[in-house]
Amino acid sequence: MTTRKYEDACGIARSLDVIGERWALLVVRELVFGPKRFTDLRAGLRGISQNVLSQRLRELETAAVVQRTVLGPPASTQAYELTELGRALEPVLVAMSHWGALTPVPPGTEMSNDAFALALEALFVPAAKGGFRGRVRLRLVRDAFDVEIGGGVIDIDRASGADPALVLEASESVLRAVIFRRRTLDDAIAAGELAITGDRGRAEAFLERFALPEPASH
Repeated sequence: MTTRKYEDACGIARSLDVIGERWALLVVRELVFGPKRFTDLRAGLRGISQNVLSQRLRELETAAVVQRTVLGPPASTQAYELTELGRALEPVLVAMSHWGALTPVPPGTEMSNDAFALALEALFVPAAKGGFRGRVRLRLVRDAFDVEIGGGVIDIDRASGADPALVLEASESVLRAVIFRRRTLDDAIAAGELAITGDRGRAEAFLERFALPEPASH
């Protein structure tokens, strides 16, 4: 398969030469928070075929955006991770996530756990005075992330180590609905779909550090 190029010196065009193929940037999205096995990549990319994923990984490897690595122990398993060049795409993905939040969400759709974590980076409100500071573990259905907020800065990593004092456990879709005010925290807890370990007030303060962007006025 020959990938078509734009033959344009513009940096945007040259970027799209590398990551403009369908699924390519979403493969990068799934690797922002660390390496993944092929099967884990497919799980996060709903609708992608095995052949297409293999093709995109080969193209991204050739472009030095992705490289192979080995996960273990106990069992050594081949996986994929971002190179330094690939990691430089994170702010691009965060900006796209923020812009995408201005568009309607198709009914009945979900997002991967990694996409949700990037959305939290994109929709974090840094100017909240006296707001939540500290670390929260978000335990999702298939993964968990540690969110560290210090003043106007947010840092998100895949969870590791012992649980912090505050843990929120729910599916991605339930947490997203609560964080972005489409559902109340009380409703999610009463339905048994969200559990809080730690102080309820701090959990509420954490949720208030995120907001959907306002449409630009003209």
